[in-house]
Amino acid sequence: MCNDVIKNKIINLKKEIKDRKKLLISFSGGVDSSLLAKFAKDVLGYNNVVCVFFDSELMPRSERKTAEEFLKKNHIRYRIEKFPIMSDENFIKNTIIRCYICKKASSRLLKKIAMDEGIEHIADGVNLSDMNDYRPGIIASDEEGIWHPYLDIGINKEEIREISKMMGLPLWDKPSSACLASRIPFGEEIYKERISMIEEAEGFLKMLGFEDIRVRNPGRLARIEARNEYFNDIIRDKEVIVKKFKEIGFEYVLLDLNDRK
Repeated sequence: MCNDVIKNKIINLKKEIKDRKKLLISFSGGVDSSLLAKFAKDVLGYNNVVCVFFDSELMPRSERKTAEEFLKKNHIRYRIEKFPIMSDENFIKNTIIRCYICKKASSRLLKKIAMDEGIEHIADGVNLSDMNDYRPGIIASDEEGIWHPYLDIGINKEEIREISKMMGLPLWDKPSSACLASRIPFGEEIYKERISMIEEAEGFLKMLGFEDIRVRNPGRLARIEARNEYFNDIIRDKEVIVKKFKEIGFEYVLLDLNDRK
């Protein structure tokens, strides 16, 4: 049930969006940016909102498909833009400021697109819960003037899911996702073949029915991170998983016994 606190946050969010008149949204297809896009379109109308999805090797193909399906179903204008971050030598070095470098580049590209569209304000789905983690990308987007409406209103991830569920958005319980580069430890180079291996491995596990799962790739290892409830089934399917992962190119396959929450 939507309590008074959340109702007031929704009212304030709509007001802030309305004040912008036009809005460009950095759209990933996750629950955060999807809810923001829906509110923006409902408040400002079709012609005054543009969502931008950055297409790169770092985003699984399935994420683009999900993103486009949502935008089309909700009649929201969007652009798919190529994002050649893998050609940035500083990014592929994979230092601790990897996310800063990526967000700096994407924010600058968003500003160019906004200028092309005649839109002054750019927003993303950063929320209060994101502030609990190390997020150098937020620093970069702040430097480029990207607006974080959820932060301004004080909305966290749990509230975003609750509001999305209340509005009947099918993505309300979609697991959080991060770019595929995040599977590789800092200091180990990012390259296309490695990213493709990770994407294929995670896609295979999802095909077996395991959702909200990660395949970390330190060195030649594939380390599977999953929720406790999946452990028995992963062990049951270990032979087919190991066989597939070695076909993909991993030398060792491990299961992380920490619960992925």
